[in-house]
Amino acid sequence: MTVLNETDSDPTDALSSVPMAGSRRGAPVVGKLKFCYGPMDCGKSTLALQIDHNHARQGRRGLLLVRHDRSGAPQISSRIGITRKATEVGAETDLRQLVRQQWSEGLHVDYVIVDEAQFLSPEQVDQLAELADEVQIDVYCFGIATDFLSRLFPGARRLFELADELQPVQVEVLCWCGLAGRFNARVSGGVVLRAGDTVVVADTESSAVEYSPTDAEITTVRYQVLCRRHFRLGDLGPSTAQHGQLRLT
Repeated sequence: MTVLNETDSDPTDALSSVPMAGSRRGAPVVGKLKFCYGPMDCGKSTLALQIDHNHARQGRRGLLLVRHDRSGAPQISSRIGITRKATEVGAETDLRQLVRQQWSEGLHVDYVIVDEAQFLSPEQVDQLAELADEVQIDVYCFGIATDFLSRLFPGARRLFELADELQPVQVEVLCWCGLAGRFNARVSGGVVLRAGDTVVVADTESSAVEYSPTDAEITTVRYQVLCRRHFRLGDLGPSTAQHGQLRLT
């Protein structure tokens, strides 16, 4: 049996590999990339604006970005009526360059908030990860995980792959049956659509119309949150006349 002297370190000691506080200061400081996700109506934009408010009160300066806000304007808008001006992100926008532009104007950036982040390209999500790692900016992304076909948006998929923290928004959204709603069904003429464009810009007015260049008929289009079973069945419940969780613009 081996007897350790008091000066010898015990290799089985669970604390023996923990560095001293002073040595931890040598570790690189990095920002964090966080993705808060959930279905329509769960309060993602409200949470984004609340986080911005909380950080700003502590003297931090943020950059607010949005991709296809439901209002059609360059802003983050909540369904409870709160809005905040934001910078619209285009398909080819380099998010790193937006931060560099702020620096060139003598403005510091402590954090970035991105609403409707599911519409970002995977390359833009990579840029956000670079901002967090290389220039120590905290990045908060908010968006829907899956499209109206229940498939991950490319931007959301990349966020799931790269984010330091993944947080489902805790405000529960209910299907018409009372179960938790997770699926964003696109509805036209009382039928759940199973084909169409993935990206649709929408707002919160009570109805919508979609015009076909080859057909003078006007088709009403809306979205409805459903549980998995009723999404699969295309069952919109006893009343399908209620429009208005989102609308096309």
